[in-house]
Amino acid sequence: MDLGIEAVRGLVQADSGLAVVATAREDGGLQASVVNAGVLRHPGTGVPVLGFVARASTVKVANLRARPQAAVTFRAGWRWVTVEGTAELAGPDDPHPQVGDVPALLRAVFTAAGGTHDDWATYDRVMADERRTAVLVLPDRIYGNP
Repeated sequence: MDLGIEAVRGLVQADSGLAVVATAREDGGLQASVVNAGVLRHPGTGVPVLGFVARASTVKVANLRARPQAAVTFRAGWRWVTVEGTAELAGPDDPHPQVGDVPALLRAVFTAAGGTHDDWATYDRVMADERRTAVLVLPDRIYGNP
């Protein structure tokens, strides 16, 4: 069933933004891992996108640099929704022409996934120290069984 981005928002809230992201390896196989993700507006276009934050040194980020297609699946009970699309990266190792303030984008992704923080300066420092990258998935298809 084809769905809209609102179906994703509902499941983000239902299970703390936990989702499985799948990326393509060089050999054509798939790599999957669990992330916290949420829906936010693209910093350049304003279009709703799916976002999550990852260390720049992870396999998923390396895969997305080479092959920027991703599938991200959220679930809560028997309800699930998958977003497939093209990923854009924005971070200290992945400059993005439409992102001028990477720390602000990382905070926006974190809060879209349901995160809160008492000390944003510390959060920003940790994200910079860990060379965190924002991954923005521009939805091509959204489907599931809501």
